[in-house]
Amino acid sequence: MVRNKTISARITEAALILVMLVISAMSLAPVVHVFSVSFSDNAAAAGGFVKFWPVGFSLESYRKILEEPHFFNAFLVSVKRVLLGGGINFVLTVMMAYPLSRSSKEFPYRNVYMWFMLFTMLFSGGIIPLYLTVKSLGMFNSIWALVLPGAVPVFNVILLMNFFRNLPKELSDAGYMDGAGPWYMMVKVYLPLSLPAMATVTLFSIVGHWNSFFDGMIFMRSAENYPLQTYIQQLVVNQNVLELDSTKLELLMKVSDKTLNAAKIVVSMVPILIVYPFLQKYFIHGIMLGSVKE
Repeated sequence: MVRNKTISARITEAALILVMLVISAMSLAPVVHVFSVSFSDNAAAAGGFVKFWPVGFSLESYRKILEEPHFFNAFLVSVKRVLLGGGINFVLTVMMAYPLSRSSKEFPYRNVYMWFMLFTMLFSGGIIPLYLTVKSLGMFNSIWALVLPGAVPVFNVILLMNFFRNLPKELSDAGYMDGAGPWYMMVKVYLPLSLPAMATVTLFSIVGHWNSFFDGMIFMRSAENYPLQTYIQQLVVNQNVLELDSTKLELLMKVSDKTLNAAKIVVSMVPILIVYPFLQKYFIHGIMLGSVKE
């Protein structure tokens, strides 16, 4: 009987591993394909000959992106947006999540604030009111138009709040008995114990700011203020052959929309792929502990 259970457990484990391998392969296949297309020759990509390995290896698409005059400026705008927006998200998320994690006895109006936050999470004012608000505040064409409208990510607040509530209540009781105030408890006790949740919400903020492009389209009035994703979305190959000299015409023949778009996707993925491994070990742990409460 024990032997049969062992064999059954091994078969189940092998089946699960096989299923996970298939899912992993299916998830990685589009990424590998995009990488391959971005490094392939124009004719091979246009003809559909590129699968999971570059055909006619070429760097012309990346050269075309790097030669654009506003590329590095857009990259710096996105870096500035991530640092500034991520910092604002971090501070406001912590300062909202901690008091909301307290009981109604400690924070009498807690439930009112919670219902207000949930309402904003379920219902949005829409693009037009947001546009008019940003315009009335004079934030057009500035970095503040990219970071202030999303300064308080409600989902992150709820995630971190639940994580705080799952920490032992004896910690706060002991701190209050020793004379510690709310600021001391938050900074010295709760935050050091919340690294998984903090890493999770930080990753969400970084990815959200880095991948956002639509707000750059509606709030920025000049190309030099575009974040990278907006710039890449707007980037097109100049198809006006009459204005091209022989060098540009030769480059145009080597670069297609398909290879160029693939290169855009690769460029936009690389920074997140670099950051993610440093936060990945906290990610699942933080999601699981912050998504439920006792």
